[in-house]
Amino acid sequence: MAKMQVILTSNIVGLGAESDQVTVAAGYARNYLFPRGLAIPLTAANKRRLEVLRQRRAEREAQEYNTMCELARSLAKLICVITVKTGDDGKLFGSVTSGTIADALKTQFDISLDKKQIHLEQPIKSLGEYEVELRLHPEVKGVLKVRVESSNPTFLATQAAATATAAEAATQTAETTAEAQEPKTTRASGKKEAAAKKAQKTS
Repeated sequence: MAKMQVILTSNIVGLGAESDQVTVAAGYARNYLFPRGLAIPLTAANKRRLEVLRQRRAEREAQEYNTMCELARSLAKLICVITVKTGDDGKLFGSVTSGTIADALKTQFDISLDKKQIHLEQPIKSLGEYEVELRLHPEVKGVLKVRVESSNPTFLATQAAATATAAEAATQTAETTAEAQEPKTTRASGKKEAAAKKAQKTS
């Protein structure tokens, strides 16, 4: 298969970026790259355009970096809620993957991320809150808070009852503690008053 060298005029994933000199199949260059303005033949005349292409590349990369930094700051403020099917005990049917999170971000916030930018060491298989690492750019990482909730009404009712019971127990404990401390405070005040009276008599 005939090959030829070309100078890329656009960023092409897997091939290169503006000003890169690459070798490609001649047919690919003539039928795809050249007609779409993605590359030009490597000639002495075209080499003089390299500096312009390098400048264009630097500007594009700087803009991409700034955009991803701003996106990382915005995502850090969000909580992505993912509702899943579970059993009555709260165990998930299946798991939450990078693709699941990407779909939820698009649906909830109209933010489009490639699932490859969402880094999970392993799929999420339990309810709860998680901090998920985002790899938005070679030089930009971020964190997204993800909350996995159950859609099972039986589990939700059980969870709500448990929360209410815990809150009631905490209130009772606080009241008991306050009652136990009240006599001590009263006795301490009585002792201070007696000491003050004694001091007055002495003087």
